[in-house]
Amino acid sequence: MADRNRPLSIEELPSHLVLEILSSGRLAAADLASLEASSRMFRGSNGVLPKAFLSMVEFAAFHLCESHLIFGSLAPSAQKELLDRCGGNWKKVLRFLQSVEQSSGIVETSAGNMQVATGSYHTLLIHDSSVYSCGSSLCGVLGHGPDTKHCAVFSRINFFPSQRVLHISASHNHAAFVMQSGEVFTCGNNSSFCCGHGEVRRTIFRPTRIETLKGVPCKQVATGLSFTVILTTQGEVYSCGSNTHGQLGLGDTLDRPTPRNVAWFASVGRVVQIAAGASYTFAVTDNGTVYSFGSCTNFCLGHGDQHDELLPRAIESFKRRNIHVVRVSAGDEHAVALDSNGYVYTWGRGYCGALGHGDENDKTSPELLTSLKGHLAVQVCARKRKTFVLTDAGAVFAFGWMGFGSLGFLDRGCSDKVMKPRILDSLRPYHVSQISTGLYHTVAVTNRGLVFGLGDNERAQLGQECLRGCLKPTEIALEKAIDNMAIAAQSG
Repeated sequence: MADRNRPLSIEELPSHLVLEILSSGRLAAADLASLEASSRMFRGSNGVLPKAFLSMVEFAAFHLCESHLIFGSLAPSAQKELLDRCGGNWKKVLRFLQSVEQSSGIVETSAGNMQVATGSYHTLLIHDSSVYSCGSSLCGVLGHGPDTKHCAVFSRINFFPSQRVLHISASHNHAAFVMQSGEVFTCGNNSSFCCGHGEVRRTIFRPTRIETLKGVPCKQVATGLSFTVILTTQGEVYSCGSNTHGQLGLGDTLDRPTPRNVAWFASVGRVVQIAAGASYTFAVTDNGTVYSFGSCTNFCLGHGDQHDELLPRAIESFKRRNIHVVRVSAGDEHAVALDSNGYVYTWGRGYCGALGHGDENDKTSPELLTSLKGHLAVQVCARKRKTFVLTDAGAVFAFGWMGFGSLGFLDRGCSDKVMKPRILDSLRPYHVSQISTGLYHTVAVTNRGLVFGLGDNERAQLGQECLRGCLKPTEIALEKAIDNMAIAAQSG
């Protein structure tokens, strides 16, 4: 009886059961690598694996890649190309896939699940399904009510009824939130109907549910300048707000007070990611095609001309070269995309070196950023005249306009230009998992859940009470802010 109750070590379990545990999908690529390094059992094949796999961990990583949505959407030739790019290492392929997936949503850290989104003068942050905001509450974007003008530290946003938040987006004058239930809440300036609450031309000071989306489960939101784009769990796209340039993708230039389905996408497949620029929109489908619509000022749509598009139009430059795009980011005047091999492409206005090609020339269609070909990129982020690229190793590359120090280079002035991608040395000691840049500030989250801010803090958008700006990435004491709120709630 004593033997039956004796705890078993994992080495005593049958090999097929160990493989089942490793392939369950509960482990990240980093977890698999740690197991392989810590135990001889995981480094061997134990006589149960195909000859192509030297370890149980590598075989488990292969299975997890096979079931991953991004990898499954690739053609066999593209899958092989990615594996070759990762040196034949399935753990590295898995790390790439998981990092890309988390780059535009919730990222798993050792301190909990997190996501950061930066607006013009404010920041939103998810921490374990709760949302915190700081900075200027212009037009009610912080979601704390009409009496709050600004928050010097991250403060929790209350939702009624209380819900877990899965995705956030911050823009110039409004904010949007996706709940675990699939419902969408918005707050901010609704004078252009961007909050989606109908003919209510007033400020929405607290997050309010979009009633017209009731029964339509959503998973992602993207907020542009006075308009909102919403992605459902079924891969459908809805949009509302200002439509001056056709950025809603509905075939006209009429504003929409409530979200309308962009029915055009029904004929081309499932949309997996959306992005909103100042007055234009991107949508990426599961076959790697990028569609753009809205204002083509500065060539942001990537079609080689400056004609507005009222309906989604595929960027042919990618299609002609069989480039499978997995993520895209829409800046104010330029755009950046990431393909299935971790290569980066930029186009639009090149002012201040925002495109990273060593000059300030505009690019009318996507152009490969050759200086980063030796790195496996997992996230791209564009905003006002600057761009960030995050690699699978957790390194951050930045280029464009320093913008009050928001690029983070200590040897450059606040208005200098960085013409080519350059690694951010001040964040080298950390593995950065996600980054977001606003008008003049930037916020990064590490794999350990540390949050760093850099750039302008004039309106406390970095969550720092006593600093006007941070040229060097400065840690934001999120835990202290959360603890203080908990104490206040208990005393109240």
